[in-house]
Amino acid sequence: MKTIKSFALRVVVLLASALPAFAAPETFQSPGVVKNLPAFHARLAERMEYPLSWLHHDHSDFDSWRQQARAQVMKCLLPPPPVAPFAPVVVAEQDRGSYVARKVVFNVTRDSRVLAYLLVPKSAGPHPAVLLLHDHGAKFDIGKEKVIQPWADNSAKLESAGKWVENCYGRRFIGDELAKRGYVCFATDMLNWSDRGGGGFDGQEKLAANLLQFGTSFAGLIAHEDLRAAEFLATQPEVDPKRVGAMGLSVGGFRTWQLAALSDRIAAGVSVCWMATGKGLLVPGNNQTTGQSAFTMIHPGLANFLDYPDVASIACPKPMLFIGGRRDGLFPLPSIEEAFAKMRRVWESQKAGAQLETRLYDAPHEFNAPMQDEAFAWLDARFQPKQ
Repeated sequence: MKTIKSFALRVVVLLASALPAFAAPETFQSPGVVKNLPAFHARLAERMEYPLSWLHHDHSDFDSWRQQARAQVMKCLLPPPPVAPFAPVVVAEQDRGSYVARKVVFNVTRDSRVLAYLLVPKSAGPHPAVLLLHDHGAKFDIGKEKVIQPWADNSAKLESAGKWVENCYGRRFIGDELAKRGYVCFATDMLNWSDRGGGGFDGQEKLAANLLQFGTSFAGLIAHEDLRAAEFLATQPEVDPKRVGAMGLSVGGFRTWQLAALSDRIAAGVSVCWMATGKGLLVPGNNQTTGQSAFTMIHPGLANFLDYPDVASIACPKPMLFIGGRRDGLFPLPSIEEAFAKMRRVWESQKAGAQLETRLYDAPHEFNAPMQDEAFAWLDARFQPKQ
């Protein structure tokens, strides 16, 4: 009997020594989920080394790295939807003083024919152009109307958009402001917003899950459609294809640097309030860990290769302006600063440091009038529009 007890004690000791370091010696099981994250999320973060980052290895040729990194991102977007001729039709037009506003219906893919807004200056072209990428904001009744003033024939959207720009955009429609400065501006809706709505906030995860079951992804579809929108804008007769930029706030900021990285049509970008490191966002309590809106930004498997600033760095040496808010509750300041520093190292490695600007404002998650004034001036210096 003594021998059996001694053997049993040795077994318990051996099992205890084999337990994970975080487990108490009296238990055989670690916790499961804590604050929406797996209890072992810190270990997962430690393993996120981003091996394809330009900064991870001493790559010898930047152009080769860009091609390899871009190809990997495109792979993680999952297969693109089939394309179709744009076949645009102007269904309404409005004189807005120095520029004309148009409602344009076009094929963004073979699957979706969508309504978009196009602003064209009356001055002689060709003009520089800006693809305006609207925010998320958990507000789905408007999309393109957040960045270009809607028509008065839809009073509900006009009122909703007016309140939104008052809260987030310094009481301005940034597209109309840019059109006054001599830019052609274009905006479409992401799937689930405005004229392409239907799921709302609670439907986001269901939509994302169902798209995955069809072999594609929510974030990937958004990216593929943004690429097509950039192609459409660059090929308009009023546009100088060498002077096409992208601009957006929040998820629109994410879409801006993503598009600048993936599209040769985009020559410059202004990304507002969306840049940080993945590890800096994947912490308890951060918005990125709560599901729902995060699915508009999740590309399956991409974190095994590249961090957010690494993807943005594929845009190097293009001129890029990244704006952040010191009081932005969605993005921890140290994580913003770390991401800015990573991108700075990339641009400087290519002797293009002057082409990258990163600015922090004493502001929350918004694109206010002073931010806009400086962003517009930055864009003017590169695109030189005729007013």
